[in-house]
Amino acid sequence: MTDRDIKLDEKEMNVTGHLSELRNRLIITAIFFILFFVLGFVYVEDLYAFFTAELDFQLNILSPGEAVWLYFTMAGLVGIVGTLPILAYQIWAFIKPGLMPNERKASLAYIPAIFLLFIGGLVFGYFMFIELILPFLLSLSEGMFNEMFTTEKYFKFLLRITLPFAILFEIPIIVMFLTSLGILTPHFMKRTRKYAYFVLIIIGTIVTPPDFILQIVVALPLIILYEISIYLAKIVYRKKQRKHEEFMKSEQI
Repeated sequence: MTDRDIKLDEKEMNVTGHLSELRNRLIITAIFFILFFVLGFVYVEDLYAFFTAELDFQLNILSPGEAVWLYFTMAGLVGIVGTLPILAYQIWAFIKPGLMPNERKASLAYIPAIFLLFIGGLVFGYFMFIELILPFLLSLSEGMFNEMFTTEKYFKFLLRITLPFAILFEIPIIVMFLTSLGILTPHFMKRTRKYAYFVLIIIGTIVTPPDFILQIVVALPLIILYEISIYLAKIVYRKKQRKHEEFMKSEQI
């Protein structure tokens, strides 16, 4: 067997090993998702009571299938939220061998931040829905219609509002990660600020009713979040530049 064949065999073994590790980590994540899903399934009634505590009206179901849909949706939401830090850790552990010691420590701090920002986005979206969006929509039909809300349509609308905020609240972490990889820079974010604002206002328009003031109220926190992301990108970029300069000096010596 030649050296070339040996190298090819080693490369195939490395690829197989990485795929095997990835599969095992996905299995671990799936197991935790199932556990959190079961936990959410057990406490669906408590979750339902929490999400309907602020409502002045009674939700209805039109078929037994809606009750089943509610159980699976609530349990799935608990499964996603609970599994998110587990998934983030498994991804970090998978790429850890390719990171420097300081990069490992810095990137590990992203995991709790990802979870907390996701929860923060859900809470913010829920607050917007209960305090602003839902009262506005109810005011449009006051005295004109007999209101009857089904459980399925109510929770679908609620998730349509809250989940986009949960995802958008991850912007600072995504920006910091892309900046650390050299894909994104604070200068680029500043240069494209007006386009980013435009996109965020469109998102605010999509997730809110057709009321200009309400759309601005929703878009404003997203714009602030973008500005925070620029500030965090500056910190990461400066640290990266400093390390690069120290490395170049050491090479010259």
